[in-house]
Amino acid sequence: MAVARKSGFALVISLLALGGVAVLQSCDDGPTGPDLDPVLVAEGKEIFRYDTFGDEQYWTDTLRMHEVIQSAVSPRAALGVGLKVDVDALPQSVRDALAAGQVDLDDPAVTVTLLKLNAVVGAQGTVETIDGRDTLTRFGITCAVCHSTVDNSFAPGIGKRLDGWANTTLNPGAIVALSPAVDAATKAILNGWGPGKYDPRINFDGKNTPLVIPPAYGLRGVDKETFTAEGPVSYWNAYVAVTQMHGQGNFSDPRLGVNIVQSPDLVTPKLAALREYQLSLSAPPAPAGSFDAVAAVRGAALFTGAAGCVSCHAGNTFTDVNSGTLHAAAETGMDPAYAARTTQKAYRTTPLRGLWQHAPYFHDGSAATLEAVVDHYNTVRSLNLTDAQKRDLVEYLKTL
Repeated sequence: MAVARKSGFALVISLLALGGVAVLQSCDDGPTGPDLDPVLVAEGKEIFRYDTFGDEQYWTDTLRMHEVIQSAVSPRAALGVGLKVDVDALPQSVRDALAAGQVDLDDPAVTVTLLKLNAVVGAQGTVETIDGRDTLTRFGITCAVCHSTVDNSFAPGIGKRLDGWANTTLNPGAIVALSPAVDAATKAILNGWGPGKYDPRINFDGKNTPLVIPPAYGLRGVDKETFTAEGPVSYWNAYVAVTQMHGQGNFSDPRLGVNIVQSPDLVTPKLAALREYQLSLSAPPAPAGSFDAVAAVRGAALFTGAAGCVSCHAGNTFTDVNSGTLHAAAETGMDPAYAARTTQKAYRTTPLRGLWQHAPYFHDGSAATLEAVVDHYNTVRSLNLTDAQKRDLVEYLKTL
C-alpha cells in the first residue's frame, strides 16, 4: 500500500477510503533549505564514500589493522562484525563465483581481494604484489563505514549501497579490539559496546557511554545534528574525521579543550562538499504495507494533540532545536551520563526520520522498539494513553 510521507506538522491529514485502503495525505513537502549545488553534491558523494582524510596514519601505522586483516579477517568474519560489500564493485565473474559457492569465505586473502576491488563499504585498502601475492599494505576508513549499509539484494551483507543509513549491525568496538596495539582493559570496553554503538568521547575522558550510530540522512533544515547540539553537521564531520577516524586535519573547540592542527589539512577543504552530499540524502519512506494506515491517522492526531509530541518534535524537521531549545535529561527521562560529558550538558530533540529503519532508539539505544519509546514517554510524561492509543501512535511513528 503506497502512503504519502509526512514530514512535518504544517500539514493536512485526511483519511480517504479508496477501496477500503487508507491513505495519508500531506500538504507539506518536507524539510527545505537553500538549493543544493549538484557539483558539490557529486564531489561530496566521493568524499563520503571513499575519502579517508589520511587516517591510514592511525589504522595502519598505529593500530596495524592491515596486518590483522591480512592474517585473520575472513569475509565471513568481516560480515560478522557488520562490514558490508558493495555488489556493484564486484566484477561479474566474482558475483558468479560467490553465487555458486566457489569463494572461500573463511580465507582472509579473499578479504584482501575485496579491498583491492574497492568493494568493502567504508574501507579503503592499498594492495601491492609482494613475493607473488596480494598484500595489504595500507588501510583506512571513510564516513560510509558507519553511515552506509547495503540492501542485501545479493546476499546478507552484500548488495547495493544505501548511503546515509545507519549501519546498525556494525560493531566498531569489536573491530578496533582486533588491533594488537590495544591493551586488554580497553579491548574489554570496546567489546562491550555491541553492534550499532560507538563512544565518540572515550579517547578524551576515558569514560564509557556508547551512543547509537545515527543515520546521516534527513539532515536538511536541521540546525544542529548531534545528540547534544554542539554544532552543525560540518562541526561533527570535522570532529569525527580528525578525532575519531584520526584523519589528518584541523579541529578546534575550546569548550572541549581540543585544538588539533596537522599539515597539510586534508579535512577542512572537503567539509563543504561533504555537507552538501549529506544534506541531499532524504530519509527513506516506510516500506509499503509496513504499518496500519488507518491506525496511523489516529496516531497522527494523538501526536499533535493529546500526546503532545509536537511540542518538542515541531515543524517539518520534527525538532525544536532550530529554536535553540535543549532538554535536561531529567525532563525526558534520559540517562544523563553522556550529556554530562559534553559542552551543552543537555539533549536536543531528535528529528524523527526513517524511524522504521534504525532501531534501537534514543541516544543510547535504551529503547529496542517504537513500542518501548511510546511506553517510555507515556510514563515519563504522564500521558495516560490507553493501549489502543499507544498502538495507534506506534503505527504513526512507523510512517516517519
